Amino acid sequence: MSQVTNTVRFVLDGRIVEAVGVRRTTTVLDYLRETLHRTGTKEGCAEGDCGACVVMVGELNANGDAIEYRAVNSCIQLLPSLDGKSVKTVESLKNPDGSLHPVQQEMIACHGSQCGFCTPGIVMSLVNLVQKNDAPSRLQITDSLSGNLCRCTGYKPIIDSAQKACQHKNRLKLQDSADLPLLQEIARAKTPTVTLDGEILVQPVLRTRKGNEFVSPATVAEVADYLLKHPQTTLLAGSTEIGLQVNKQFTRPEHIMYLGNVTELCVVNDSPKAWRIGAMVSLEAVLELVRDAYPDFAEVLRRFGSPPIRSTATLAGNIANGSPIGDSMPCLMALSATLLLRRGDKTRQVALDQFYTGQKKNILQAGEFIEAIDLPKPQPGQVFRAHKVSKRFEQDISATCAAITYTLKQGRLSGVRLAYNGLAPSPCRAPKLEAVLEGKSPADVQATDLDAAIANSFTARDGLRATWTYRSLVARNLVLDFIQEPAAQEA
Repeated sequence: MSQVTNTVRFVLDGRIVEAVGVRRTTTVLDYLRETLHRTGTKEGCAEGDCGACVVMVGELNANGDAIEYRAVNSCIQLLPSLDGKSVKTVESLKNPDGSLHPVQQEMIACHGSQCGFCTPGIVMSLVNLVQKNDAPSRLQITDSLSGNLCRCTGYKPIIDSAQKACQHKNRLKLQDSADLPLLQEIARAKTPTVTLDGEILVQPVLRTRKGNEFVSPATVAEVADYLLKHPQTTLLAGSTEIGLQVNKQFTRPEHIMYLGNVTELCVVNDSPKAWRIGAMVSLEAVLELVRDAYPDFAEVLRRFGSPPIRSTATLAGNIANGSPIGDSMPCLMALSATLLLRRGDKTRQVALDQFYTGQKKNILQAGEFIEAIDLPKPQPGQVFRAHKVSKRFEQDISATCAAITYTLKQGRLSGVRLAYNGLAPSPCRAPKLEAVLEGKSPADVQATDLDAAIANSFTARDGLRATWTYRSLVARNLVLDFIQEPAAQEA
């Protein structure tokens, strides 16, 4: 099925909505509020932090016979990315007989709302949680609310309401039987459109009079072909960065390519020695992937984004963004991760610690993109530690994040790989600190030697979030903690 140009189609409460001629950078939030008058969904921050805008987006499962939901921040999601999907707002929760969802009922009973501005987003986060888990722990409930800010109620009655709602197990699931056939009808094609001459034709979702496009390819071949023709195209994955640029900087890219419908990029391939993580695999999926193998990495991922962020943001997007305080990169560098880069039909493998050339600069050629990340699996005896330091525990920008791998051979550090963010224009390894550690017993490592290596490795920079004195002290102390605690446990 060819996509109709300038029409975005999605399912909302048993009907197909056709958004005709909308601006390519219209957000889901703006369309819900201003066009559909779904005003229960609020704008608080317009950057995915406060959670007042949370809605649930549904897609067909792998078999195409059920709908899988995820909570998303509608304020930073671009409407054309909703094409072929479904959406649920707080207004969707009301049953045909007028009764409320158990989460709503218990929020009232437990006095979980005061001013009420944040309440719809909180309700949607909790309803999304109980779609997958009808008996969540208090910790799981708390984590599901990490992206919802409430400034007047306090979270205890909100958490209590979620626990009590789960006593109504037969009423937790959304009634979406009417949505399923409609979603099957509008689901985007999984095969590329080809001209009579055999040329791949990437169908636009939206095209402006100036010829600017929002395209949504189905295959990696389409992605590669389009980027060769339009190398300045903005790649859209989770929209956690692009959405900010649209809202805060009023960015209007000429061409936007949404990668969420490329099945090849949405999978993890498992081999004996490594995982190959596709460019559209979400941070939430990566968290689950590494939870047992690398618990510290999973904890870093849990803290650097709320569930609505983790459900859409991708590992490849975090890498490509190249922020100096990107939290995934130190972990990946310490673990010897490599990138599979593609341009046209050519691919190359590059170590992540060789990817950046400066602040938000990298080695990507025109038309080249990250196709996948290869993450090695743990080796016998390997120690991996990582920790993020920030002012706020959850969903905050790092002062620094450090990660290390090594083995202890006869009580001495071997194969040391250490990486940081927040100390340089881009996340990077610290070879001079690695040299200080290599071959030493943990007890013999001196803080003064680490301090000297840090001073010789990085340029002192004070920032809005931390002074250099604080960052460098944290960087040294994290290393000491990383090597001394495992050594003590071994002893």
